[in-house]
Parts: sequence; structure tokens; C-alpha cells
Amino acid sequence: MKNILITGCSSGFGFSSAKYLAEKGHHIYATMRNINGKNANSAAKLKDFAKTGNVKLEVLEIDVTSDESVNAVKDQIPVIDVLINNAGLGFGGAIEAFSSAQCLAQLDLNIVGTLRTTKAVLPGMRSRSSGLIIQVSSVAGRGAFPGFGVYHASKWGLEGLSEAMRYELAPFGIDVVIVEPGPFSTNFFGNIVPASSAEVASAYNHVGEFVDGFGKQVKNMFDDPNIPTDPMIVVKIFEDLINSPNGSRPLRTIAGLDFGFQALNDAVEPIRKANLKAMGLEDFDGPQRRKIDTQYAS
Repeated sequence: MKNILITGCSSGFGFSSAKYLAEKGHHIYATMRNINGKNANSAAKLKDFAKTGNVKLEVLEIDVTSDESVNAVKDQIPVIDVLINNAGLGFGGAIEAFSSAQCLAQLDLNIVGTLRTTKAVLPGMRSRSSGLIIQVSSVAGRGAFPGFGVYHASKWGLEGLSEAMRYELAPFGIDVVIVEPGPFSTNFFGNIVPASSAEVASAYNHVGEFVDGFGKQVKNMFDDPNIPTDPMIVVKIFEDLINSPNGSRPLRTIAGLDFGFQALNDAVEPIRKANLKAMGLEDFDGPQRRKIDTQYAS
């Protein structure tokens, strides 16, 4: 069984995976912001679940936008075998209507936040020559729609960061994989942060109309049992990745509605592998038997 740190556990994939993976016997460190404030109810539910179910599930306060907060959590956990970087938020609206500060906040949360937590766990993983990092991206990291440009920037950036980390960390025995969910029946749309300038946004009525229509269409999908929008689909993917042996995990896994981007992933994958081979990096595509000298792992 694994020691698993999960960020963004107040709701959605994080909340569900914390409970499910704890039931499977893993030791879960479920983290979120404001466990004594806004998210007190979610924290209490997870603590009650741990007590009544007699499972190893600890709830910890973390703010992934703070180095100090992330490092404080790291100091409380002796060993982390798996990190699920799930914390994130979406900013929605016409790009011009966002302030520079808002754009920086979106990137800080969805990209730099994962870097903070990853940097916190990597020294231990390198010293043990093992570990798994699951990066929760989105199909929004593979394509773009009007009204989500700032969010797309964060997820496209996360994709590039994660792919490069996969190659850098493979020789240490550490695997990095990306999960790309489509829309699921979480509260993602209810938590979308709007652009700061209503005046500028009013000039983009076509963008607002698309976003509203898209949101309504997706919410209607949540009521259709034949459409794959159950968050447990993503949770089971987490489980499969955790249980898979080194060398067998794909770089990217799409979950749920793919809007056709599975075809993009399928088309790009041979090109990606060919480029790695051309650069002599095929052995860096996930951890293999061969590892670098231990002098570099400390």
C-alpha cells in the first residue's frame, strides 16, 4: 500500500479519490485550503469517514500557492510514494477582460502550484529511487474554446511542464503521468472565476453566449446516465495508474468526454516517441530498469 498526498480534496476528484483510495488500504493525506473556514464541512466529512471506516486518511491544510504552506505539510509526512496534483480552478471569460493579476493568479494556481508540491516530494522520491506523480490536466490542455483562454493557458502550460518532468525524472525511477478529464459532474462550472472588467466583457457578447450555452449543454449531460460524467471514472484511472508497474503507464490518459481530443493524442503519440528516439531519449519515457548513479539522486 502507498502513502498518497492528494491536493484539492474539498470537493470533486480530490474528495472522492481520498475516500476511495483510503478504502483500498492506502494511507491518504487529503489536503485543501481553509479546513477551519470555507472548507470546514468537507474536512469534517473526510475526518468522520476516516473514523467510522477505520481507514488511514488524514486531513491537512495546504495552500498550493504558498511555498511556506506546502513545505509545512511536507515536514509532517515522512514518506510520500504518490502525489496527485489535483488542486486547481478555472477562470472564464474573454481574454481581454482579465487583468494581468488575474492571469498570474490562474497560472500560479494551476502550474506553479503543482511545481511547489512536486518540488516538496522529489528529494524523498529521488533518495528512494521510486515515486509516482499524477498531474490532473484537462482536455482543455489539448484544445481551446472561446471564453476559456486564460484557463487553457494554465493547462497547456501544465502539459508541457509535466511532459518535461517525465523525461527528467525517469532515470531516478520516478514516473510522471497526465490525466485529462473532460467535463464531469463536479462543481467546476460553479467555481469559475469571471474576468475583472465587466465593461470589456460586454464587448464580447458572442463569447458570453458561447460560454453560457456550453455550460448549459454540459449540465444537461450530467443528468444523462449514458454519458460518462461520473467523477469515479477519474478516480478509477488514478487507481489504475497507481497499481500499474513502472514502464507501463502512458504519458496521457483522457477521461470521460474527449471532444475528439483522443484522436489528437493518438496522432501525436507516434511523433512524440519518434522525436525521443531521434534525440536518444527513448529510455527517458517513464522509469525503466536502468537508473542513474545514486550519487545524483541525493
